[in-house]
Formats: sequence, C-alpha cells, structure tokens
Amino acid sequence: MSFYSVPIARLIEEFEKLPGIGHKTAQRLAFHVLNLQEEKVQSLANAIIDAKTKTRYCSICSNLTDIDPCGICSGMYREGSTICVVEDPKDVVAMERTREFKGLYHVLHGAISPMEGIGPEDIRIKELLARIRDGNVKEVILATNPNIEGEATAMYISKLLKPLGIKATRIAHGIPVGGDLEYADEVTLAKALEGRREI
Repeated sequence: MSFYSVPIARLIEEFEKLPGIGHKTAQRLAFHVLNLQEEKVQSLANAIIDAKTKTRYCSICSNLTDIDPCGICSGMYREGSTICVVEDPKDVVAMERTREFKGLYHVLHGAISPMEGIGPEDIRIKELLARIRDGNVKEVILATNPNIEGEATAMYISKLLKPLGIKATRIAHGIPVGGDLEYADEVTLAKALEGRREI
C-alpha cells in the first residue's frame, strides 16, 4: 500500500527504475521535481525527450551523436591512422578528457561475455573490421575494460587484426597515480609489472 497519491507514487517508481537509485533517493528526486517551478519541470521533461529522440549512433564509429558523422569522425584535425576501440560511449568521454589522444574511436557497445550470452556478433566488431579494410588504419588501440570480458574482447580483436597487418596495442593497466603499492591486489601489481617501461 502506497502512502502517496497515484501520480507521486508513479514518479517515485519511475525514478527507482534508474540505475543506482534506491527508494529513498527516488523519493527525494520526486519531491525535488514537485518543488520545481512548472517551466523547470517542462525543461527537464523536454531535455529527456530530446536526448532520447535526437540521439543516434554515428554511422562511422558508433558513438552517440546528434549529427552524423559525429564531431570526432568529421574533425579535420583527427589522426585517421589510429583507432581507439572502447566498450561504451562513456569511455570516449573519459579518453577525450585526457586531451592526449588525437585519433579516431570505435565503440563496441559491449564486450564478449559467454556467461551473459554475448558473443562477437552481438557487439560492433564487424563494423570495426569494415572500417579497417576501407581505410588507412595502421594501429588499433584496444581500450576495453580491464576485466575478464574486456580482456577476452581485446584478445579476440587482436587475433582478427594480426592477419590484416594492423598493429594492435593494449592500454596499460596498473597502479593508479597517487595509489599505494601495499593496497594494490596481485592482479593489478602483475599488470603494472607487465606494462613497465624504460625511463
């Protein structure tokens, strides 16, 4: 039995469907929305609708965009011989924040995970291979997540690239800047040793 009126209960239920939002947070969000001025509520609703209806996948890299091709793929100053492969559109944002990478991206929209029934045909690997065959790509940086699924995906793609004569590299994993060795787990330390470089 709900203690709220039907519209408020429904709003709370909808907020609870969002990832990471529990019942108490959903209640807080619902009451925050109820306390907003009507034009601000309308602006929020319009922003949600616009984001859903005007966002699509870039026909080249599969990143989320409102123009096609996206701003990165159509950027004049991007280096077309290097493609950074990531799992998710959020990963592109993370890479761009470094301001270090000047190449192009390819978003897989997932990783190979037999436990979840996700195979190579369920993510955008064939689109990546088509781009490589059509262009002047010399290096593919595999920036998938450092977990079992990400590692499996990186290995699978690197095996596909080898016969094409494309250099496949993997981003380094290891101790974060500011981290203490004593708190790092064995796998992280092993990856840090493996990815060591001369200084």
